[in-house]
Formats: sequence, structure tokens, C-alpha cells
Amino acid sequence: MNRVTHFGSPLMLGFEEIERMAEKIARSNGDGYPPYNIERVTRDGTTLLRITLAVAGFSEDELDIALENNQLTVSGRQEADPTREFLHRGIAARQFQKSFVLANGIEVQGAELVNGLLSIDLVRLEPEHNVKRIKIARVK
Repeated sequence: MNRVTHFGSPLMLGFEEIERMAEKIARSNGDGYPPYNIERVTRDGTTLLRITLAVAGFSEDELDIALENNQLTVSGRQEADPTREFLHRGIAARQFQKSFVLANGIEVQGAELVNGLLSIDLVRLEPEHNVKRIKIARVK
């Protein structure tokens, strides 16, 4: 059985990688942990996108932010402290990985961890407007 997608149109050429990336993100983000917000922020006259993840209990050393092929991945790993004895454990030390697909022209401007909230600022660069004329070869 063939499945029909938006990227399957004969007029959409070369978008297979985007489709694979979207499927990967859909599979990996089934878990709602950690909770996050995405908001539009204006700072110094520049409009940014800000992703904020609630990562209470994680230090900067336990968090990793990576950007590869337009996929932004945030992961956290806490090591259990064997010296602590819990009478009740309601706050789990749990690992996570959250991925976001960024459009072409979106760049990570920076990240900061404040009061258990990890904020990652993204900026959209103005695309260059290129027009390229294609010469038609004459066949003899």
C-alpha cells in the first residue's frame, strides 16, 4: 500500500529528507516531558522565536543542545546519587531528548538556563533573493 503525503506531489521535488525528518520528530516527541513553550519575542527591535523547556533539577553540565542538519536536539541526563536515601521519591531523575526541526534560514542565537527554565533563542535570517537565468542549450 502506498501512502500519500504532501511531499509526494510531483511538483515538490527534493523534499524527501524533510519528510523523513518530520516522521522522525513525530515518533520521538510522543512523550510530553519536559514541558516546553514556543513564543515570539521582540528584543532590541529584532523578532526572535524562543523555545523554553522546564528542566528543573538539571544543571548546565547535564544538558546538551545540538544542531545538525536543521534539527535542534535538546537532551538531559542526570546521574543518580547513590549516597541519597529517599523516604519518598516524587521527583524522578529522568533522561530526556526533545527535537525540533528548524526551517532553512533559522539560526540558533543563544541559550540560557535560569531558575530551571532553559531558553533557546532562534532568529530568522533574511533570505537572499536570487534569480538565476537558465540558458537553453541549442541541440544540433
